[in-house]
Amino acid sequence: MNESQNQHPDPSDAHDAGLEAYGRLLIVDDDERFLRRVSRAMDRRGFEVETATGVADAVETAQRIRPSYAVVDLRLEDGNGLEVVQAIQQHIPDCRVVVLTGYGNIATAVAAVKAGAVDYLAKPADADQITAALIIDNGELPPPPEHPMSADRVRWEHIQRVYEECDRNVSETARRLRMHRRTLQRILSKYAPQP
Repeated sequence: MNESQNQHPDPSDAHDAGLEAYGRLLIVDDDERFLRRVSRAMDRRGFEVETATGVADAVETAQRIRPSYAVVDLRLEDGNGLEVVQAIQQHIPDCRVVVLTGYGNIATAVAAVKAGAVDYLAKPADADQITAALIIDNGELPPPPEHPMSADRVRWEHIQRVYEECDRNVSETARRLRMHRRTLQRILSKYAPQP
C-alpha cells in the first residue's frame, strides 16, 4: 500500500481542482432511503462513495475498498455498528470513522470513541455535519461544561452504559446493577433526566 492512499487531503487544496476530492467513503446504514440520500450528498461533495447495509457486508466492503473515511450507523439490522468500527480500525487504522445514531446518549458516544470513531453524531445529521466531522481535525479539547450534570442524570447515564454493555439485555443489566428488573424497565422507559 502506498502512503498517499489513506492520507486525508486538506479541503482547501481540493478547491483548486473545482471539486473537493476527499477519497473513498464507506457509508453503513440499514435505512436504505437515508443511505441513498446521504450517499448522493457525499458524492456531490467529492467523496468516492461505497455503501453497505449490514455488519458483514460493511466489513467485507471495507477490506475490499480500504476507505479513507467511514460513516457507520450504531444500530444495524444484523448487529452493532461498533463491530464495524472495530473491524475498520483493526484493518485500516488511518480511516476516520464517524458514528451516527438515533439513540444518542453519553454511554454510546464513549463506546464509539473507544472503538475508534473520531466523532459521534445524532440522526438526522446532514451532509455538511458529516463532512465536517470527517474532515476537520482541530485537536482542541472542548471547554468544561458550565453546569455539571445532576446526580439523576449521572445515574441515568451509568445505567445506559451498563445496559449497552449488556447488549440491551434487561435481565443481565438488572443483575449487574443489583436492581430489580421492573425498576430498571421503568427507568429505561423514561426520558433522560435534565442535566
